Amino acid sequence: MTVLDDRIAMAEENDQLTLDEMFERVSAPEGFKVEIVHGAIYMSPQRQTHWRIILNIIVQLLARYPEERIASDVRVDFPGHLNGFASDVAAFKEDAVQNSKGRWRYQDVEFIAEVISKDTAANDYGPKQEAYATAGVPVYLIVDPYTGKWHLHTLPKDGEYCSNLSLDFGTVVDLTQTPVGIKLTTDEFPREGGALKPR
Repeated sequence: MTVLDDRIAMAEENDQLTLDEMFERVSAPEGFKVEIVHGAIYMSPQRQTHWRIILNIIVQLLARYPEERIASDVRVDFPGHLNGFASDVAAFKEDAVQNSKGRWRYQDVEFIAEVISKDTAANDYGPKQEAYATAGVPVYLIVDPYTGKWHLHTLPKDGEYCSNLSLDFGTVVDLTQTPVGIKLTTDEFPREGGALKPR
């Protein structure tokens, strides 16, 4: 049994733990991010391809959001049973405020992007998507470097996104009709398994 298996088992055996207590008990190795999805603890390694896509999205978001309203791998607690997510990219409303614990509130999230990792892809396409829709996050973008596609989810209602669009890398993600208000280019997104393009 791995350390991760031990920690997931710990979370499942003790539903009385709060999110704060669970995060306090987890010690992730350097280069790993920790999330709790429906009470299960997940650790995933950061890969260079993954980071380049995250950075590319953040750089483009800076045209619309000041640096202090963009976060990466920063915990935000979402509706549902023990959901503490460290989204790859999150952008917050102009009047966003942090709670008494210094954490962003899910009610202030305008944009989320998740870049797929093989081991946790099911979370991004499943329970996290549901939690983001339930929370009313206006824009949820999934970027999949394994398939070379992006998936845009908008218009959240009753725990689901009413609008879903999937296109290949190289096509523009048009967010001009959303609170984000800009277009994101994807032609520089690298694919996993292929050689990284030099800049």
